[in-house]
Amino acid sequence: MSSLLREEMQRVLFRPAKQRLVEFIEIEEPALGRHFLCVSVAKNRLVQLCIVRCQMTQTPGKSGSKRGHHTKRSSIQECYRRIESWSLQDLTLVDGRDPDVDDPCFLLHFGKVRTVQATSCSAKYAIVRSLVALSEQYCQRPLNLHNFDWAYIKPTSFYSNRGDCVVLSQICFYAFNLVCLSMCPVPLDA
Repeated sequence: MSSLLREEMQRVLFRPAKQRLVEFIEIEEPALGRHFLCVSVAKNRLVQLCIVRCQMTQTPGKSGSKRGHHTKRSSIQECYRRIESWSLQDLTLVDGRDPDVDDPCFLLHFGKVRTVQATSCSAKYAIVRSLVALSEQYCQRPLNLHNFDWAYIKPTSFYSNRGDCVVLSQICFYAFNLVCLSMCPVPLDA
């Protein structure tokens, strides 16, 4: 579902603006409709964050008749609109609020502080990892982060971008150790 949503937003909203959608997460906002925090890169290497609202609208279709009955068809259309935008260059701080609590809320500090409520903690960390990488690549500066669990932001060299194979090999290693330990003789007399 998210890949279809990504393609649709890219086609409708970002491609006409000559931008490439890099990352997005769904966020919770008080206004009606679905909302997303999107990160895009323009041809001039400008990285932009924006809040996109997706609203469902009904558009009337053709009127037709079938055996004397008049029916009106309507189709549901998704309408994407940017409601807020910022440059990554203007982002001075990302505050995770509390790294010890599963809190999907975080604060983006631009000229003003913008509170963002992600739908999950994993979404929050996914967007922050993307912002860290884009800041290093396009702004040539580290992103200022507070109150995040660094193990999820910058993985150790053993985990760095090697994917599921590394995690699987570590699980196998632990399982092998457990089997070996369970086979060791334990003296019964104390």
